[in-house]
Amino acid sequence: MLKLTGGFSGFSVQSSADAREFYEKILGLEVVKHGYGTFIHLPDGTRIFFYPKGPAHQPATYTILNLTVDDIDEAVDELERRGVVFEHYAHTDSKGVQRGIASGKGPDQAWFQDPSGNIISILKEE
Repeated sequence: MLKLTGGFSGFSVQSSADAREFYEKILGLEVVKHGYGTFIHLPDGTRIFFYPKGPAHQPATYTILNLTVDDIDEAVDELERRGVVFEHYAHTDSKGVQRGIASGKGPDQAWFQDPSGNIISILKEE
């Protein structure tokens, strides 16, 4: 019988140094080098692994990481002050926020890219 003892998700980046600086300094997450790659430690104890692929890296075409926040507008404003540029889609407002709570269609959510072009979101759940 299969007996799992844990697990974690992972994704590739073009540059470990750029990714580490972004996740640690811009997003304020704990980042720990581990062998070939690096673990991001989320506030709830979850770990996510990133590893370098260099020029062979292809950014994910989907959201690789969703980070929850207490106040979406405050989080967007703070990240913009730190240099983050938010994506603007047809369903987002002028700040790049999808207002799902008010419309009863999910969370309030905004998307941006890491230095390797991977898509990340911040979201406020109901």
